[in-house]
Amino acid sequence: MTLSILGMLGTTEIIIIGVVVLVLFGARKVPELMKGVGTGIKEFKKASRDVQDELHRVSEEPPAPVKPQKPSETISHNSGQV
Repeated sequence: MTLSILGMLGTTEIIIIGVVVLVLFGARKVPELMKGVGTGIKEFKKASRDVQDELHRVSEEPPAPVKPQKPSETISHNSGQV
């Protein structure tokens, strides 16, 4: 998905975005910002991988045995007739 978005951007658009980021954050803050973005992406990928591993593990487990249920006992009540 990200690659398709980057494929739609041309060189001019990427340069303009870079200049805007430099103006808004300054040259000293950009490396810190990118480090934070990289850390966030790494954590997201790890969490995504953990969820996929858990789903894969659960799908490979045999289903739990089902205990047979006793037929429910019917309780007779007076219908209120006199």
